[in-house]
Amino acid sequence: MATFFSDLVQFRGLFQMILVLGIGGSFPYGFHISVINYPSVHIRKFINETWMERHGSPLHPETIMLLWSFIVSVYGIGGFLGSLCCGYLTTKYRKKKCQMGTNLIMLVAALFMALSKPARSFEMVLMGRFLYGFGTGFSLNIHPQYVGEISPKRLRGFTNSTVAVFLTLGKLTGQVIGLREILGSEALWPWLLASVGLSALVQLVTLPFFPDSPSYLLIQKGNEEACRKAIRRLWGEGDHQAEIDDIMKEKAAATMSTKTLRVLEVIKERSLRWQLYILMALMTTLQLCGINAIYFYSFEVFHTAKFEEYLIPYVSLGIGLCECLSCILCSTLIDHFGRKVLLLGGYTLMCSALVLLTMTLSLQHQFFWMHYFSVILIFLFVVFYGIGPSGATISIMVEIFSQSFRPSAFLIVGCINWMGLFVLGMIFPMIVDNLGPFSFLIFLGFLVLSAIFIYLYLPETKGKSIMEIKAEFNKLNFRKKEISVTENNLPKEQLFCTKL
Repeated sequence: MATFFSDLVQFRGLFQMILVLGIGGSFPYGFHISVINYPSVHIRKFINETWMERHGSPLHPETIMLLWSFIVSVYGIGGFLGSLCCGYLTTKYRKKKCQMGTNLIMLVAALFMALSKPARSFEMVLMGRFLYGFGTGFSLNIHPQYVGEISPKRLRGFTNSTVAVFLTLGKLTGQVIGLREILGSEALWPWLLASVGLSALVQLVTLPFFPDSPSYLLIQKGNEEACRKAIRRLWGEGDHQAEIDDIMKEKAAATMSTKTLRVLEVIKERSLRWQLYILMALMTTLQLCGINAIYFYSFEVFHTAKFEEYLIPYVSLGIGLCECLSCILCSTLIDHFGRKVLLLGGYTLMCSALVLLTMTLSLQHQFFWMHYFSVILIFLFVVFYGIGPSGATISIMVEIFSQSFRPSAFLIVGCINWMGLFVLGMIFPMIVDNLGPFSFLIFLGFLVLSAIFIYLYLPETKGKSIMEIKAEFNKLNFRKKEISVTENNLPKEQLFCTKL
């Protein structure tokens, strides 16, 4: 505890910047995931009313549902396009400037949402939703990269896992203010959808007072003095020469490049082969671990457990609160136990919870007391997810790629994430209709396969520099031919910019 408070004082600039990055980074993404379902009835009614005012006849219910589905799904389309643009633009204009531009996009989106009802235009809701997605596609790529680059090696796990903390905090905030007693009513739903613009405004005002990342200033800009100044601003006074030396080694490796790679060529690059395998395995598992299914089934379980209808939204808040608190716990544990331990432990416990949950859901109509076990298992699954994959996955993705390769790697991450959300949203209702509670067995299979793969091939990244992690992967990429990493013998790395 004493160490924590001493770090809080010494690294107060770092913690302040983490807060600013989180508010406008992964927080809006989590907010939009949870908040859109609350005003769904009001928005569908608004679509029909505005159509009647214009044309004098109501829309067919199927057409209303189609328009509503498009409003929901256009967020993913915007996010996908934002991810595609992010890699190139952050390389050309730097992450800080791009994030501030993202804030402006989010504020315009919030304005569309706030004015949609007075303007009697459901098209403004559609446009605002698209712009939110586009901006979130940027910020969800920039946030983990920026946080990973501004942190010292011994706090890197903690700082990276804060991305998940702010994401779950956004989900929880959306659940809270989406209640009908706050902003979820028919009169206030435009302000509910516009309220996340406040986080963009806060970041837009405060981010200019913080520096670019030290590694960017030294590697991309070649400005060692600015790098040292940024380190003092973020990490306080002290001996940080070892960290600077690690960045210098990474810079030396990057400047040995003789070729500029395009994004599509990264997939063919042998020195990144296993990093990409790990990246795709982690992102696919994060999408298909069953957390979305748990949230979907929770309402049915609460109904079966005889909770009063008006109480179910508040009980659901408990799930969001559990996920948020468990992610905070993960951030405190990750630098002690390591990323791989938390990841494998989380996968194992989640598998156990899914097996038991499948059994309790299948038997809940035969034994009246079984649904209480289902409620407990839902909460436990969310806790295991928050402590394990939620925080550890992001930390690993940041650490296994060097400064030069990270923008393109996160472009791939963004594409997998947004495509996964779209595909899962399309097929998951059909899976549930056909398999019922046995749909959890599909997610169980993905968790088991991913746990085996991670156990066999992911090196522990705790406490290692980027070059040391690269050396571990070179053993896999080059048929376990060990490449020593010393100041005079650096593995060759090719610098590239993210162009499609």
